Amino acid sequence: MSANLHVLSLVWLSTLGGLAGTPVALSSATPEVRPMSTDRPDTTESAYTVPAGMFQVEMSFFDYSRDTFEGERVESWALGQMNVKAGLAADLDLQVVFNSYEEVRVKGAAGADRFSGFGDVTVRLKKNLWGNDSGQTALALMPYVTLPTGAEMSSELWEGGLIVPLAISLTERLSLGLMAQVDITQDVETGGQDLEWLHSATLGISLTETLGMYVELVGIAGEDADYIALFDAGLTLAVTDNCVFDAGVRIGLNRPAPDFGVFSGVSFRF
Repeated sequence: MSANLHVLSLVWLSTLGGLAGTPVALSSATPEVRPMSTDRPDTTESAYTVPAGMFQVEMSFFDYSRDTFEGERVESWALGQMNVKAGLAADLDLQVVFNSYEEVRVKGAAGADRFSGFGDVTVRLKKNLWGNDSGQTALALMPYVTLPTGAEMSSELWEGGLIVPLAISLTERLSLGLMAQVDITQDVETGGQDLEWLHSATLGISLTETLGMYVELVGIAGEDADYIALFDAGLTLAVTDNCVFDAGVRIGLNRPAPDFGVFSGVSFRF
């Protein structure tokens, strides 16, 4: 596989981020249940957990990425990427992330290759440290581990890391999300593992009671890789207190970053 495939896989995972870490639904359905907050569509994760006893599903309809580098063109699709969450306690939830189907097409001077199938499975545990139900800020810790499935799209190695999201309410309509992340990832060229660091900042804007938007900057650095800079923006539409649709676009800001991407999905809880 091309060395770019790992970068594109990381971008697919990044679409599970939350909209500036703020609630995106209309309002809380009952006083004791906090408004729904999602870990998509942007990279910056939400600092809020799923309420105890509730379940939340965040699903991507599709995620498309395109990159051209040194005469090689890579196109990638992820269909039905899903994050299934369960609220375990007032400040703790469990998440299982998987791709129903992935496809990567590589075209170059030497010919064309196609890889497809089921990807790896990621298990995450989010612990809110403060601000889950009140306050201007919220902070969480989210360790995770990725389990290799042995499928064609599998990294074939265990991976893991720690995600630290911070949410800040600026005004009634503006919110800021910041995130730091460290990952143990596969080195495609050597077959070993490297450390990667990701940082992001998201500005969320409530346009109306049901419509929101965000703009975001993301940076990714690795031990033996060039720095990757990304910009993305998107819209969210809350159709009920417990159902939100989203769509967005991703643009690479430097040569090592994937050139372009689009994505769309839905989140709901019960």
